[in-house]
Amino acid sequence: MQQDQTENDTAVTLDTSDVDRYVGQRVVFAEMWDPASATEIRRWVQALDYANPIHYDEEMARASRFGGIVAPQSFTVAMDYGHGCHPSCIGNVPGTHLIFGGEEWWFYGGRIRPGDFLRQERFFAGYKVRDTGFAGPTMFSDGDTCHYREDGSLFAKERATSIRYLRDEANKRGVYGKDTRAVKSWTEPEMAEVDRMRFEWMMSNREGKSPNWREVNVGDTLHRRVIGPHTPLTFGFEYRAHRQNIWGTWRWNPPEGLDDPAKLNAGFDEDMTYDYEAQALDPRQKDGLYFGPSSGHLNPAKAEKIGMGGTYGYGASMNAWHLDSVAFWAGNDGYIWHSKTQFRKPAFEGDVTFVDGEVVEKFETSEFGLPTVRIKTRMTTQDGDTILTGTADVSLPHER
Repeated sequence: MQQDQTENDTAVTLDTSDVDRYVGQRVVFAEMWDPASATEIRRWVQALDYANPIHYDEEMARASRFGGIVAPQSFTVAMDYGHGCHPSCIGNVPGTHLIFGGEEWWFYGGRIRPGDFLRQERFFAGYKVRDTGFAGPTMFSDGDTCHYREDGSLFAKERATSIRYLRDEANKRGVYGKDTRAVKSWTEPEMAEVDRMRFEWMMSNREGKSPNWREVNVGDTLHRRVIGPHTPLTFGFEYRAHRQNIWGTWRWNPPEGLDDPAKLNAGFDEDMTYDYEAQALDPRQKDGLYFGPSSGHLNPAKAEKIGMGGTYGYGASMNAWHLDSVAFWAGNDGYIWHSKTQFRKPAFEGDVTFVDGEVVEKFETSEFGLPTVRIKTRMTTQDGDTILTGTADVSLPHER
């Protein structure tokens, strides 16, 4: 498929013809070597600033209904290579880069504990092209990841949406250019207020008490959460919390005779493409903090080449903030069965993120076989800009 956009008598073309052959195909054959550990779960919630004791405090976790450390549902993405993004970025689209556009999750019961291992199957689901103010003709592509337990049962499914756009066109339009915004410097009184709000949220349900479904009303709001200020250091912590980003944690495992399309040139700039031969000797060559398409998150010079204008955060982190915020409100007896988020813009260096949520619907009989509530979330910056919208369907205790 090929789409043209005419502006000032100049055709802007997005060539997606190489992508068509992969639609519906199984893609991205990679697997983690090791099961999850308690330390990795702790590293995850520390990086995502999710201070729920059942995920890091051994004594409180043992005293809970779980009897020990248990991972948050958001940790499922860290059990995978590529956090769902890779199967949505298949095929060569010349002159492009990628940002994450959103995630949809289905969970099928159960929790991840230390010692658990998940196996993945990934498929390229398809794409569509739309015109955007950010970069003109833009490709929105979907990839599916099924997460299976070792006994073959389905634990979760993720549909990830990637936004593939023309680098030169994004730079020309300058929506996120470095000249359009300045990194905010926070004063002591402002930081004191951020710290106060953060601590109040942490204390709002530290005990993990779940609200009764019958006592929850449409219009109820979740305690406001604040995350940040975001810095290159916090972005680095988040990146390292993904198990795949620790040296040597995963391997390619394509069936014999099959070339994995994930290793082919996607159309990225040369200095933002992995060198798989060089990484055999130097692991940094496969480490996204230094090389590859994600290196623009922490490298301002590279970020400017792809229309971002400065260091910026990860879509996978924003989705985790959404899931964790809902789960914290739902308590230890709550469970998220379905979640969907759309990423409106990145979290940039210097910003803080406010997470707000509201009960918008109640279902006495849901498709999940339990009474549920639907939570609508919205993430905003200190300037009021929306960076994420989402929903989550959550089951709660419902005894009279």
